[in-house]
Amino acid sequence: MAGLTFLLIVALTAIAYVVGRATGSRILARHGVAMHSLPGYHGAFVAAWVGIPALVLVLLWLLLQGTVVDNLIIGSIPDLPDDVGEVQLILSEIKNVAAGRIFSEPTAEIEAAAARYAAWSTIARWAMVVVVLALMLVALFIARSQLSHRYRARNNFELVLSGLMIACSVVAIATTIGIVASLVFEASRFFALVPITDFLFGLKWEPQIALREDQIAGAGAFGAVPVFAGTLLVAAIAMLVATPIGLLTAIYLGEFASDTVRAVVKPIMEILAGVPTVVYGFFAVLTVAPAMRQAGGLIGIGVSPNSALAAGAVMGIMIIPFISSLSDDALNAVPRAMRDGSLALGATPGETMIRVLLPAALPGIVGGILLGVSRAIGETMIVLMAAGLIARLTANPLDSVTTVTVQIVTLLIGDTEFDSPKTLAAFALGLVLFIVTLGLNVVALRVVRKYREQYD
Repeated sequence: MAGLTFLLIVALTAIAYVVGRATGSRILARHGVAMHSLPGYHGAFVAAWVGIPALVLVLLWLLLQGTVVDNLIIGSIPDLPDDVGEVQLILSEIKNVAAGRIFSEPTAEIEAAAARYAAWSTIARWAMVVVVLALMLVALFIARSQLSHRYRARNNFELVLSGLMIACSVVAIATTIGIVASLVFEASRFFALVPITDFLFGLKWEPQIALREDQIAGAGAFGAVPVFAGTLLVAAIAMLVATPIGLLTAIYLGEFASDTVRAVVKPIMEILAGVPTVVYGFFAVLTVAPAMRQAGGLIGIGVSPNSALAAGAVMGIMIIPFISSLSDDALNAVPRAMRDGSLALGATPGETMIRVLLPAALPGIVGGILLGVSRAIGETMIVLMAAGLIARLTANPLDSVTTVTVQIVTLLIGDTEFDSPKTLAAFALGLVLFIVTLGLNVVALRVVRKYREQYD
């Protein structure tokens, strides 16, 4: 039903634009140059006032409909238990029965509630369609009635666009604030149970603790240094692979490759940037890691089945297009006059690249490398599939390690309650990861801003 409603909004918005534009054309034919705005602005003004309020209404309706129907169903059931968890289980059973997912014979009361839930949900969905249609027709009538030869349709339409952009900016800012607030709140709960010094400086990471009284598990250790060390090791290997290859690729494609080679290689690099990370993970597990084990066996070196080297190398291949693209943009941004002046003074293309172009493009290149580091630190799937899950404090790239993102995934797998150090530890790790990546992005922006030179 939601899809039908959105199609209805699109169709009526298009009709509103046509109606508004036709009305503006008739006004233009009648008044000529005395008209304030062109017919296209009349159509855009009417379409904006028809489509935007309807879209906002649908989003709010979909956001609140489930809660309202759930509360109505709960209110219609007598003798509900006081425990909130049991009430949610009853509500979940009602929804399953209403959807036809019956796992056990429901009671007559549950069947009646499921019938009411299905009926009320259908009514709510059709009511949304009717209300949205009525709102759009009323908006179409009111907006069209305001059109005249002196009506400032262009100004009002631009005002609507400004309001829409401000609203989108507010949503983005509010989302960021919400993410940070949730991380800080849950991490503070974790640090109330585990000292922050033990977390930041502890050398043992074993978060498997008992969640129930009858469960057998360890006492738990939350020293995150092995996790941070594994993250830095994998990221360092990835950047050692990605930085020279990406930078040299950008130099070759930008200054030395022919147009034919550039036309072939550039799209291939862009394809690498669009490959899903899980595909890189399969490549690491099925190809790179076995090859490394075989190569190590030939020279008598033991290589772990899951190693930091395999994960870092494949992650570096994934990051190559980002560094190459950003470095290429930085080199192309250097004024042509500097390149031509160096060549005119007798410098070779290689000397021009080393002594003129690279120093001038260095801020953009460094910024791209730092952004690549942020991408390497935040990667999950490749490390999860190729590096392992064991938190080991080691600098040997041939050993298996784990990273912050992998531990966050493993700690939050399954149905978990955020009331134990095991699950809350994920938020502490996430907060540290957020601070580190934010710091890297700030450093990248400051480097670019501080060392950027303006050329005439």
